[in-house]
Amino acid sequence: MHKQTPSQTVGPFYSIGMIRSAQNDLTNERTLGQRIIVRGRVLDGEGDAVTDAVVEVWQADSRGIYNHPDDPRHEQADPNFRGYGRVGTTMEQPEFTFKTIKPGSVAVEGEPRQAPHLNVHVFARGMLVHATTRIYFSDESDNQTDPVLGALESERRATLIAAHVESPDLPTYRFDIHLQGEQETVFFDP
Repeated sequence: MHKQTPSQTVGPFYSIGMIRSAQNDLTNERTLGQRIIVRGRVLDGEGDAVTDAVVEVWQADSRGIYNHPDDPRHEQADPNFRGYGRVGTTMEQPEFTFKTIKPGSVAVEGEPRQAPHLNVHVFARGMLVHATTRIYFSDESDNQTDPVLGALESERRATLIAAHVESPDLPTYRFDIHLQGEQETVFFDP
């Protein structure tokens, strides 16, 4: 009998357990809030696109409420907003794209309100533990008082900010996730 190697731990189970049809539209026709597009790439330490990553996002609704029992206001959450999405990257489509709504700022008891953001998990080949980060929006004034951004060194904050880019369709934000290197995205303990 052969023992599994670390690469096998992620290898065969990754494709079977994680790659399913894209769940990257978090909205429906009744979802409240400003619809937006968030797109980007997962990049390795050399700056090359990782073409077999899975990116998951979860977020509050347009009023800053998570549809989750841990949010004391979850019963008031928009019932027409999933708040969760997942999409994989491929050789043919190295970018991830999410259609969602701009989240509201999130109230946390005893702390300043958190600026609108998406919570992100990244799964990729060779990573035995997923990477956890956030996506903030470049046009949000609440970024100045966000407790998470405020805890980071100023030069590192930029790795969590999605840039607003021109688009003929919905407001669009660009966010590349750098797994390593000089521009490495800030990752948090899971």
